[in-house]
Amino acid sequence: MQNYKNTIRDYLINMPKISDKGLNMPASPIRKLVPFSDAAKKRGIKVYHLNIGQPDIETPRGALKALQTADIKVLEYSHSAGMLSLRQKLVEYYKRFNIEVKEDEIIVTNGGSEAILFAFNTCLNSSDEVIIPEPFYANYNGFAVTSGVKIKPIISRIDDGFALPPIEEFEKVITPDTKAIMICNPSNPTGYLYSKEELETLAKIVKKHDLFLLSDEVYREFAYDNAEVFSAMQLKDIEQNVILLDSVSKRYSACGARIGMFITKNKEVYNTAMKFAQARLSPPSFGQIFSQAAVDTPAEYFEAVLKEYIARRNVVVEAINSIEGCFCPTPKGAFYAVARLPIKDSDHFCQWLLEEFSYQGQTVMLAPATGFYSNKGKGKDEVRISYCLNVNDMRAAMLCLTEALKVYPDKK
Repeated sequence: MQNYKNTIRDYLINMPKISDKGLNMPASPIRKLVPFSDAAKKRGIKVYHLNIGQPDIETPRGALKALQTADIKVLEYSHSAGMLSLRQKLVEYYKRFNIEVKEDEIIVTNGGSEAILFAFNTCLNSSDEVIIPEPFYANYNGFAVTSGVKIKPIISRIDDGFALPPIEEFEKVITPDTKAIMICNPSNPTGYLYSKEELETLAKIVKKHDLFLLSDEVYREFAYDNAEVFSAMQLKDIEQNVILLDSVSKRYSACGARIGMFITKNKEVYNTAMKFAQARLSPPSFGQIFSQAAVDTPAEYFEAVLKEYIARRNVVVEAINSIEGCFCPTPKGAFYAVARLPIKDSDHFCQWLLEEFSYQGQTVMLAPATGFYSNKGKGKDEVRISYCLNVNDMRAAMLCLTEALKVYPDKK
């Protein structure tokens, strides 16, 4: 018996160890509760998924048809920067938004995620700092761990609608190790849309401290109430500092296409990023064929989509703000909202919704906002809501949330 114990001990001592990077990689707040939702469904509970930005909007048929009818004899590698024909199409697309770029300033990537990784690895050394207003897209934390980059968060506040923090807040955290500022505009998770004036404020900071500005503009098409979307690529005097990060996933309800874009006018940055692009060979051909055709999606498609999302947003905002002790600012873009609830721990609340609560055989799955902050302890009384379901489902989900808050045992 003693020999057996010694064998087990020796095995555990000598077993290969997981990397520090792997151990520090955060779990997704958007997906970590999936086992609990799966269990709820097995018990016969209908779950309204408001935790994930997976639109239920129909993907443009013209783009799908191009994919279905593609005459392919050999499914070969594309250029590492992406098919030239797609990049030329993207030049046309950006012109519609007064963004002037050339095909040799675009690298097509494996989703917007790879574009962000390219930006981090190209512009920042290990342990360099990137300033990001929080709450921010949860996977930025994961990309930072992967790249060895350090996020320096500055707080944007729900009572201000998550507006850009004052310039003084940026100045407080800038150090010799600070190399970049990153924004998401319109924002995931808050739905906040930065104004032209706010971006010009950022431009002053970027120019003063010679920083990169990484601008994630995946939700460009989703701007409400006649709000203007102003791109970082339109800022003057910092053209060499800006990197535009983009994706077709949300725009065309095509999350499975896995096509993103890394765009810069800085040739040194472009050529360096191309080395990372060459190392992974090429982006997926099927996604590129789809994306090229998707650029021709008629304006009527987006008009209908916008109208639908506005209706869904209004259901969420009106329902939340009618509940005592709750507050939800009105998002101006994307299809997310962050709401403050009278709860002590959003992680516990979101799990409780799936494990212990149901209303008329239904419950709602939310994302705890703690995962969208880098500062520990922030977001404890906040949740992110993705209004990607149809209006009737959104109403049913908000009713579930209302009833849940009536009986939740750990309220403030």
